[in-house]
Order: sequence, then structure tokens, then C-alpha cells
Amino acid sequence: MKRIGVIGTGIMGSGIVANYLKKGYQVFIWNRTKKNATKLVKQGAVFEKTPREVAKKSDVVFEVTGNDESSRAVWLGESGILAGAQANAVLITCATLSVKWVDELAMCCAKKRYTFFDMPMTGSRVGAESGKLTFLVGGDEEKLKGLKTDLMAVSERQIRFGEAGSGTRYKLLLNMLAAIHIVGLGEALKIAEKSGMDIKKVGDALAEKPGGITTNLAWRDYQKAPNPINFSVEWITKDLTYAKKFGQGISLPLLDDVLVEYKMAIKKGLTAEDWTVVNRD
Repeated sequence: MKRIGVIGTGIMGSGIVANYLKKGYQVFIWNRTKKNATKLVKQGAVFEKTPREVAKKSDVVFEVTGNDESSRAVWLGESGILAGAQANAVLITCATLSVKWVDELAMCCAKKRYTFFDMPMTGSRVGAESGKLTFLVGGDEEKLKGLKTDLMAVSERQIRFGEAGSGTRYKLLLNMLAAIHIVGLGEALKIAEKSGMDIKKVGDALAEKPGGITTNLAWRDYQKAPNPINFSVEWITKDLTYAKKFGQGISLPLLDDVLVEYKMAIKKGLTAEDWTVVNRD
């Protein structure tokens, strides 16, 4: 079995670690706040002092941080992943990052002849905990095939969109459209409520048609706020900001309006709330 390294043990990273441990893999981890990884250490994960030390001991390294700044910090520098990775290591970022940074990171890995993939995920907390994530992949097709067994330990699907960087590009489009759907359902329900319609009947019907995963999620969480949250206002705002940069030079009025909604939510102090809070606030 390959030795696994995971950098960042938040909601998604913790799920990946736990499932690899259940499958009998040896897992090395690092997290900026060590106490947040205590549970995983008790389950058998080995906590290392730096990302570099994790990379030294791992055949496959997953980075699961929150944004460009935290990602850059764990990849570069004397204590970073690239300073410790083995020559034949597979290096993966699972974070949702900007296209600019992922392209830069891919070039850094290529110069050092590392195998690199960008693999942002879908499936949220439930998918991470159950081992049923979907990886949205950018990277070499043949090398991905060789990694499939190890990826199946924590996911149910891997969808390749092209070379390194293409997984990130798709993930930004996906999150943009999901946020538009969530805000759109909220506006439809506001109209229904103001006109005196039965909100329950309207919501149930909209969840059926047009339906879709995001509409169903938004309707479910409109009725009862999720606890724990699935995805925060902070992170969707970050992703929408990256999507806006990705689409620079293109008129994107829907994206602009939805981004304003989430920035307003942050101003109201809802940063750590679930991203569906914009429909309940």
C-alpha cells in the first residue's frame, strides 16, 4: 500500500484521512492547528511538524487547505511540500484555488519533474466522511489510471477534464452555478411568500421541477438550517471571487449579483454560516 500524506485536516481533509485509515493505509498528516487533528492521531494518523516532513514520508500527498494564501504557504519554502517530496511522489491539490495559482503550482511541479494533479472535490462533508467524494481532475491521463485504486479508497468517481489546471477551472464553474441556483431559489420563494402562496407546496414542487441536487439542497436547508454546516459563506465567497477572476473580461451579471449577495452576508456577520443562509436571512 502507498503511504499517504494529507496537509490540512479540516472538514474535507479529515474525511480523507479517516477513510484511508479505515482501509489500512499509513497516513501522515499536518495541520496548522495541531489540536484540530487530535482525533485523527487517536485513530492512527501520524502528525508531522511540517508539510515537508509529511512529504518526505509519503508516496501520495494531498493538500486540502482553504485558499491561495494557505495553499502557497504549505507548498513553497523550506518547510513546504516541494522541499521534502520524494522524486517519484504524486502531489495533489484538492483545494478550490485560483486558476492563476494552480497553473503556477503545476509549473513548479513540472520543473522538478513531480507528478502533479489538481483534484478539487465535490460531495461536501457527507461525501468526505462516507468516502464517496467525486474528484474533478486535471493531470496526466495514464498516471491517473495508475492512481485509481488509491483514489477509490476515499472517492466513488474521478472525472478528468484535461491537463493540470482543468479540474480547478471546472470546479469554479460548478460552484458558480450552484451558488446562482441557491440564490435563485431564495428569490423565487420570496415572491411566493409575498403573494401569499403556500411556501411548503411551492418549495416541494420546485425541488421536483426544475429540481436538481442544488435546488433540493437549498430547499432542504431553507426549511431547517444544517448543523453542522456543509459549506460556509466564507468559502463560497472565496470561490466566486476566483471564478470572477477566471472569467475576467467577460460580462457575468449573474455572477456579479450573487457575489454581492454573499459579500453582504459577510458584512452581516454570517461568514461562518452555511452558504444557504442567504435564503433564510
